[in-house]
Amino acid sequence: MITINNSITIPSHEIELTFSRSQGPGGQNVNKVNSKVTLHWDIKNASSISSRLRQRIFSKHAGKINKEGKLVITSQKSREQYQNRTDCYQKLRLIIQDAQKTRKVRKRTKPTKGSKQRRLDHKKQRGQVKAGRQTRYEH
Repeated sequence: MITINNSITIPSHEIELTFSRSQGPGGQNVNKVNSKVTLHWDIKNASSISSRLRQRIFSKHAGKINKEGKLVITSQKSREQYQNRTDCYQKLRLIIQDAQKTRKVRKRTKPTKGSKQRRLDHKKQRGQVKAGRQTRYEH
């Protein structure tokens, strides 16, 4: 069971972990140890989250979801499988927490009477400055 926050926990049967050989440095060890971790979460059929949250994850992280509707997260930062597994769980937490955030609704406001007047006064002043730069020819 993976705890995301106080309200969301994901049961272990919804998550599938696969292990494979990692890229990068590791010497002779890299050819023997399956340290890369790939996490598959069947988000399409997940009962642990609401449909609204599911939609938000689908829209925000569409590139990480495959054709079967599974969210795929990989980690191969470390040479140790345990650390990579922990990293995958952390990435999953961040994705769900990101999807939970809602945008604040913008309240439309009108400019005040004083700000309108200051803007017009500034425009008049700039116009006078520019008018003063013109040379006047009298014949």
